[in-house]
Amino acid sequence: MGHIDGAEVAKHDKQKSCWIVLDSNVYDVTNFVSEHPGGAPIILRHAGTDATEEFKKYHPLDYLTDYLPADARLGPVDPGTFGQLRQIKEEKAVKASDSDSSHDLPHLSLCVSATDFEQAAKAVLPHKSYIYASTSANTGLSLKGNLDDWGRIHFRPRVMRNVGDVDPRCRILGHESPYPFYMSPMGTMGAIHAGAEPEMYKGAVRKGIHAVVSTASTKSSEQIMQRYVEEQESMKRASPTVLFYQYYMPVDRTKAIALMGIVKKCGYKGLWITVDTPVLGKRTADRYLQAEEAFAVGLEESASSWETGGDNAFAPAMGGRPVQGQLSPHTTWEDLVWIRKEWDGPIVLKGIQCAEDAKLAMEYGCDGILLSNHGGRQLHTAPSALMTLCEIRTYCPEVLKKLEVFVDGGLRDGNDVLKALCLGAKAVGVGRPFLYALGAYGSKGVERCVDVLAEELQTGMRLLGITSLDQCRPSLVNASRLLNEMYRPDQFSIKSKL
Repeated sequence: MGHIDGAEVAKHDKQKSCWIVLDSNVYDVTNFVSEHPGGAPIILRHAGTDATEEFKKYHPLDYLTDYLPADARLGPVDPGTFGQLRQIKEEKAVKASDSDSSHDLPHLSLCVSATDFEQAAKAVLPHKSYIYASTSANTGLSLKGNLDDWGRIHFRPRVMRNVGDVDPRCRILGHESPYPFYMSPMGTMGAIHAGAEPEMYKGAVRKGIHAVVSTASTKSSEQIMQRYVEEQESMKRASPTVLFYQYYMPVDRTKAIALMGIVKKCGYKGLWITVDTPVLGKRTADRYLQAEEAFAVGLEESASSWETGGDNAFAPAMGGRPVQGQLSPHTTWEDLVWIRKEWDGPIVLKGIQCAEDAKLAMEYGCDGILLSNHGGRQLHTAPSALMTLCEIRTYCPEVLKKLEVFVDGGLRDGNDVLKALCLGAKAVGVGRPFLYALGAYGSKGVERCVDVLAEELQTGMRLLGITSLDQCRPSLVNASRLLNEMYRPDQFSIKSKL
């Protein structure tokens, strides 16, 4: 296979003939343009160019073998002709706020609350990456509910207790954790920081907190685990951090089982199956960005057709993750039977949003459930995790005794972790604050974010009048505002699966 001249590659920069260079090899992606989960514009913008660096922000390189036929690889590009590839003109900033002065980060020590990291990240992240991280479904009411509901629960502190020493440790699925919070799964971290997932989990290992790794990661499952192992080995003393795996189940059962095999071989300690994503919700800001990009490369019809649905309607504008084929509207409770036969470790269902499904998860033998509305990114006006937690406590409290119940969505203060634990949760997932901290400061920012939440948590324990997490109980919080708005059927009945 001979080398291909860069000038020849540069000629194929249109939808009808689209070539790109990835990792020094030329690929004909003409037939893939319309199928790309991230939409055609991102490919067409890089048609006739070396797209390697942009590609690596969103996908591991083995993505190519999964989604391109073998004959799409045309051969290596002539290294002496790289300069003849089409060059992309960098877009100029269009907002006054994007001046160089706005990119001067405050010193890391000036980030004293979790919300500070978002402002820092917004100043330095590419607009497209910030949109992906911050976007929510439809008009944003689900995200707003996540944020607001933490403030609708109030503490009932006890005083004159000896709180000189407090112990914030807990166990998550049998694994010791220094704090009752963990890193939520987040995809495509390469668009947020060049170090991607390894940089994020470097911060986790150094602080000892657990993390859930996304199927839609920029790096492969094997690469992430290898870097995790290397970071563990570099520590002077062992970190308690373990990695769990957020599982987007492939439609094809053979591929689903194969992926579980990879996860098991790598050493991930639990399977957190995403169940709230048969399709992606309407990510409004992403849709605007998709339409603008489509219009910019002459795909005006595509810019409007994405609003009507179809195979590509779910794709995030920033690169098409979760990957094509990982979202299935056909998954049912019965699938848990064969999944359990293939996976002998802990199983957590991620995305439970009502008491009925919480009880079904218990009856189907799950080890835990994560109450979540996907960061407000899926169903419009979906309940917050706290609302669902109150519903479970009211109508099927036995779930809280038999399963480890986790919550996520909207947490921005370490004190609030205590509210969830008082209502029966085991631990709380934290997502966007860590993502913003990574984008602005890398692993050092992640470590700082852990410290901020941990300090708030321990201060909260002292002011609440407790010294260990097993002292958390419902009488320490007033959740009446949430309870008053909770679903109240005339005759609530949760039917068994049997």
